[in-house]
Amino acid sequence: QVQLVESGGGLVQPGGSLRLSCAASGSIFSINYMDWYRQAPGKEREFVARITSGGGTNYADSVKGRFTISRDNAQNTVYLQMNSLKPEDTAVYYCHAEVKAVSRAITNYWGKGTLVTVSS
Repeated sequence: QVQLVESGGGLVQPGGSLRLSCAASGSIFSINYMDWYRQAPGKEREFVARITSGGGTNYADSVKGRFTISRDNAQNTVYLQMNSLKPEDTAVYYCHAEVKAVSRAITNYWGKGTLVTVSS
């Protein structure tokens, strides 16, 4: 079993910054990629950013140029640096990972989420 634990959410004013972290632990052989998704009140969950094991990244258009995803492969941790935050970035942010277990089985895992509120 694998656990993903997010941290770093909170209340920030428009234009401010936050850094989210997601640490993966458990029966991990390797992690193919790690993502951030978010779900705003009353809306569906949406993709935010992805980073592969090789460091390749892609972003939703709504966050390009403002958010940066990075990864510490040795620590099985992914980060999301969020700058120039807007009220519309308010959401619960979820970490997702495609994990290859020690058994070589590949499974998708989700964290429980961390709330980001952008408000003055």
